[in-house]
Amino acid sequence: LLGIAFIAPGLTKVLGNRFTSLGLDSPVGFFFEGLYRSGFYWRFIGLAQILASLLLLIPRTATLGAVAFLPIILNIFVITVALQFTGTWVITGLMLLANLYLLCWDYHKLKPLLFNAPAPAANWAVVEATPHWIERTGYAAVL
Repeated sequence: LLGIAFIAPGLTKVLGNRFTSLGLDSPVGFFFEGLYRSGFYWRFIGLAQILASLLLLIPRTATLGAVAFLPIILNIFVITVALQFTGTWVITGLMLLANLYLLCWDYHKLKPLLFNAPAPAANWAVVEATPHWIERTGYAAVL
């Protein structure tokens, strides 16, 4: 869900469209208009959101997606709190918590990068099971 949530807003930015129709008299509208007028940066933000979302949706790259998504969602959360978005900070806060949960879930993969600890030995005797038909259907639906 976290990965799917930012595909549409990211596409909006990549295509060069405005994210909101709020006027310049609103602090939120003024902020988004400034980002929109930055041009390349506006599209870069959208591209980063799409890339992080796609990485999150692919099981093999989900950890990298969660790492890439952290600065994006943290910035969005800080913006919603700083500009006093009504109620939006709750949604973005929950998304931030979900991202932190994903990072904690993959802590064993990130630990060698963060603390220079040796990576856990690979267990070559483990054979990955074929995904259940429900899981395969879910992957197909997301794609």
